[in-house]
Amino acid sequence: MSGWRDRCLDGLAVYRVGGAVRDARLGWPTVDTDWVVVGSTPEEMQRRGFRPVGRDFPVFLHPETHEEYALARTERKSGHGYTGFEVHASPDVTLEEDLARRDLTINAMAETPEGQLVDPYGGLADLQAKMLRHVSPAFVEDPLRVLRTARFLARYARLGFAIAEETRALMRELAASGELSHLVAERVWTETEKALGEPEPAVYFRSLHDCGALPVLMPELVEDEAEFERALARLDSLPRGLPDEQRPRWRWARLVEHLDEDGQAALAERLRLPRIYRDLGRQAALTRQLRRQATPDADDVKEWLDGIDAWRRSERVQPLIALLALDAPALAAALARAWQAASRIEAKTLVAEGFRGGELGAELARRRCAILDTELARP
Repeated sequence: MSGWRDRCLDGLAVYRVGGAVRDARLGWPTVDTDWVVVGSTPEEMQRRGFRPVGRDFPVFLHPETHEEYALARTERKSGHGYTGFEVHASPDVTLEEDLARRDLTINAMAETPEGQLVDPYGGLADLQAKMLRHVSPAFVEDPLRVLRTARFLARYARLGFAIAEETRALMRELAASGELSHLVAERVWTETEKALGEPEPAVYFRSLHDCGALPVLMPELVEDEAEFERALARLDSLPRGLPDEQRPRWRWARLVEHLDEDGQAALAERLRLPRIYRDLGRQAALTRQLRRQATPDADDVKEWLDGIDAWRRSERVQPLIALLALDAPALAAALARAWQAASRIEAKTLVAEGFRGGELGAELARRRCAILDTELARP
C-alpha cells in the first residue's frame, strides 16, 4: 500500500464488502473491490482526496486506486421499483446496519483490510452450505433482487448452489405483487445481459419462470412452454471459436430465434435491447428458417443472404454458417462453398460491362443466383 493511500485511509474504519469477500472464499475470480467507510462524512472524504461519484448516495473513488468507497448507509422503502428508496448515510450508521440492507447473506459479509471477517448474518455458513438466502424480510422491498438472485444461481449452479425455499417464496411474492412491472427496462436488461455471460444462463431464465417473474418481464419467451424449454437447451449450442465477449449476444440470439418478427420486436422494445442484440436475434431467426427448409434452393439462399445484409456486412456470414453447421452440417458446407463463389461477383465488374441503374441490380442478382444454384447442386 502506497504512502498516498495510507494518508487517504489513515484513521478511517474501512471494510471490504460484497463480491470480493464472497468470491475470495469461493476461489472465484474477483474483478472489482468495493469498500464501506463507517463513521465518516462526505466532507471528510473529499478533504482526503476522494472524488464523489454517487448520485443517489455517497460513493467516492480513491484518488490513486480508483476503487469505490461508499459511506455506510441504510435504506427505507418509499416508492415502487428499484429506485423507490430513501437513503440515510451518516457517521452513526453501523457496519451491521449497512450489511442488513443487502440482498443475500453471502453478499452481506465484510472484512477488514487485514482480512478479518465480519459476518453478522451467517453468510459464510450459507456459502459453505451452497445456499442463496435473503438477509431479511426487506428482500421484498426491491424487485430487482429477484433477478439478482436468479443471476447468482446462474453463476454458482455448477458449484452445487441452490436458492433457499424461503427465499424462493419471497421471489414468488414479489412476482405476484406487481412490483416487477415498476422496474425500468435498463435495469432488467443489465441483469439479463450479465446472466447471459454466466456459466449456466439457462438457470437464470428457468428460475425467473419458476417464481412467476418471466411472464411479467419477458412474456414472449414463455408463450409456448415446449419452445421455451428447447430455447433454454440451445443456450450453450453456439458457433465454435466465439470470443468470450460475444457469447452473451449469441446466447440471446439462440434464446429468441424461434420467435416471429413481431415477438422479437415486442421483446426488444420492452427490454430496450441494444441494436447488436436485436440484429443478431433477427439473423438467427432467418438462419433457423433456412435450416428448417427441406432443400433450400438458390432463391432461398439468396433471400437469406439479402436478409442478413451479407453483401454489405460479409463478416456476418461465417458465424451464421457455423451456427447452421451445428444442426445441418451438409447444408452449411454447401452454403459456405456457394457464398465464397457468389461473393466474388462485384458491382464494379458489371459497371465496367456497361450495366447501370436498375439493370445493374437485376443483373447482379441474376448472376449471384446462378452461381448459388450451380454450387448448391454440386454433390
